[in-house]
Formats: sequence, structure tokens, C-alpha cells
Amino acid sequence: MRKGFIDKDHSQLSVRRQAKLVAVNRNRLTLLPRRVSSEEMTLCLEIDKLYLARPFYGSRRIADELSSKGFEIGRDRSRRLMRKMGLRAIYPKPRTSLKSPENKVYPYLLRTLEVTRPNQVWCTDITYLPMKRGFAYLVVIMDWHSRAVLGWRISNTLDTDFCLRALEDARKVAGTWPEIMNSDQGCQYTSKAWTGALKKAGVKISMDGKRRWIDNVFVERLWRSLKYEDIYLHEYQNLVQLEGGVGAWLIFYNHERRHQGLQNETPWRVWSGGASKLVA
Repeated sequence: MRKGFIDKDHSQLSVRRQAKLVAVNRNRLTLLPRRVSSEEMTLCLEIDKLYLARPFYGSRRIADELSSKGFEIGRDRSRRLMRKMGLRAIYPKPRTSLKSPENKVYPYLLRTLEVTRPNQVWCTDITYLPMKRGFAYLVVIMDWHSRAVLGWRISNTLDTDFCLRALEDARKVAGTWPEIMNSDQGCQYTSKAWTGALKKAGVKISMDGKRRWIDNVFVERLWRSLKYEDIYLHEYQNLVQLEGGVGAWLIFYNHERRHQGLQNETPWRVWSGGASKLVA
């Protein structure tokens, strides 16, 4: 809410005109956002942890599980909080992938493709990150072959712009575009701004099947590692702390965290042959 921009005693501009200029409803200038209680934030955190481990759990099973651990939560409350966080059973991520019906959905191109080299395929996804009082969203651009994170951004709103900034960051780091970009069917990725940028660069567009989180499994594994190794261990107070913590962990992930699937090498060494370009 931008009510701080409104001067009710302005000598030249009426309140109606000022509200129109800053795109707010003049009848709601005194409306304040409802603060989330510490109890509700704790419940949201527990739901996020449980849902990450058991994405097939619906509101009833999550309520039963948390009730058995001593939390005061029924199915109605569980359903409300899951809806607020955007969580759905059998769909292991927040509601960051709602598609826009007027935008085109592209086919999945990786089902039989052998990915053998860096920058052949990049993938992207968005996840929910809890803070002490509130939450934010993280988008990453990952190289499919090496699992290296080439670009990332954090935002407190779910718009396409921060996805495009992460994409441009990845392009600058890599010095090139991928041959294929894979994503889910979220409205950010079906938007004309996103698909238009990829088409202009000559990138083929691939999208996961509906409710097929396994199609983007490498990013899903990244979310689990990030949350259990950093987010859940640190109660970040605000976006500045969150960005600092996530940035430090991604540096560790790229340059120090070895993967069995990469023959015990780090993602960055596989992607670049040892040339370090990513900075915090």
C-alpha cells in the first residue's frame, strides 16, 4: 500500500487525483496490511517442511500429522494456510506455477533427449521462502547438465520481471544462451515477455507436463537442499538477510558441494572446467 505518497492537504492535487496517479483506491488509503501472528508463521513453516517431504499430502493429512505433534490445527485451518501459501497435494511446490489460459503452453522436449554438455539445456523454477515475519520467492536458472546455478533473484512478489532479470544474469555469466529452456507451465513462463525473450534469442522452449514436477527434478532437489541446509536453520528477519544467506549458500552449492551424480565433482567445475565466474 502506497498511502505514504498521499498528501491530504496538498494545495494543488486532490486526494482523488493523487490516488489515481499512484494507482491506489482512494477509499482504502487507511487500510493497513494484517500482521501475521508468530503462531501462524510457525504453522506455515511446519506445513512447508512437511509438504516438502510429503508433497502428496493434502490438507487433511497435513492437519492430522501436525495435530499428532501437538499443534492446534484442524483441516479448515490447514486448508486455509495451504491456500495462502499456494500448496496443493501431488504438486510439490508453492502456487508459483498457475498457468494463464490465454498464453501458449509448449511441449516437453527433454523426455528422450540426451543432455551431454553445458548450456545445452537450462531449467528454471520458483519456490516459496519463509522469513521470521513473512515470505519471499526465489527463482533460479540452472544448467541441466552440470546442475550449476547460473542466475537467481529474490522478490516479494510473483511477477515475470524478476524471472527475466535472473535469466539475463545467467546469460551474462554464461556468455551465451542455452539451446533449450525448460520450465513449468506457470504464468511467468507462459507470459509473452518470457517466451518472447527466449524466441528472440533463438532458444527452444520446453515445459513440464501438468502436475509433472519430476520433469524438472534437478531444481526440485535444489529446493530441498537449500531449505534444509540453510533456510530452516536460519530465521532470516528480512529480505536483505534472506538474500545474503541464499547467496552465500548458492556459492557453497556451486563451488563446494559435491554430487554423486556428477562423479563427486562440484556443479561449477563440471559446467566451467574450473573457471569460477559466479560472485556473491
